[in-house]
Amino acid sequence: MKKYQNILTVIDPTVEDQKALKRSIELANHTRANITAFLTIFDFSYEMTTMLSSDERETMRNSVIDDRQQWLNTIISGLNTENLTIDTKVVWHNRPFEAVINEVLEQDHDIVIKGTHEHDKLKSVIFTPTDWHILRKCPCPVLLVKDHLWPENGNIVAAINVGSDEEEHISLNDKITAQANDLAKTISANVHLVNSYPGTPVNISIEIPEFNAADYNNSMFNHHQQAMVEHCNRYCIPVENTHVKEGLPEDVIQAMADKLDAELVILGTIGRTGLSAALIGNTAEHVIDRLNCDVLALKPNGYVSPFAR
Repeated sequence: MKKYQNILTVIDPTVEDQKALKRSIELANHTRANITAFLTIFDFSYEMTTMLSSDERETMRNSVIDDRQQWLNTIISGLNTENLTIDTKVVWHNRPFEAVINEVLEQDHDIVIKGTHEHDKLKSVIFTPTDWHILRKCPCPVLLVKDHLWPENGNIVAAINVGSDEEEHISLNDKITAQANDLAKTISANVHLVNSYPGTPVNISIEIPEFNAADYNNSMFNHHQQAMVEHCNRYCIPVENTHVKEGLPEDVIQAMADKLDAELVILGTIGRTGLSAALIGNTAEHVIDRLNCDVLALKPNGYVSPFAR
């Protein structure tokens, strides 16, 4: 897969098992990509040591960076990296997500690969975790890694929205499906397309007695099914590998990923920021903690990161 030739791997300083680094190596073995193992560290106590001069504080910071660099080199040396190019970079920064995105912008990385943790639902609204910041603001694709293996002949679930005639959704559908096909060829997997559609609004059934809910549901299903068949034919995906289901996107995606034992789910994220992101979120954020497989989040064409100069 020529598209991913410059991988930025986010290192987690709190664990020894670097699953994002292992996934990066697994992908690079197929694509011959270069990997940058990227670690951000920060200790506020070093900034508050007023008894030391600025030069002494800088020396202390550099000492910590050197220690973490040696730790990172030791981890890499214990992995099978034969014939791969892995660079390392340790930076002092108090906002890891900002350091990651700036690195992407400065070094033109093709993809960010990062391990995930489960997030407390309430805290994810009040204190947005690093994962969410990177999902919303990173301009390149973001692969969030869990513990699921990538077996040969496994399943990739591409979550699309074929019921919309908006250009943004159509182009994002094409982008998601193309990426799914490319990755499937790279890692020898099968592509499944998943699309959800809304059921009958309850208030309509109550307020309009003559409203036929069954006809409405059939009409919605047929509309999405026909659009799905047209879409999958354009990308040479078997119709039996398409799934059109009634329900919320996050519920349908999770159910199909579990049923297919998917190794990867690919979906789009609109990159919403500000108050709307904290209160509403989007499908990628609603579903990510509920899946037991990796998630690849793609931005729509033309997305510009708020950190882009």
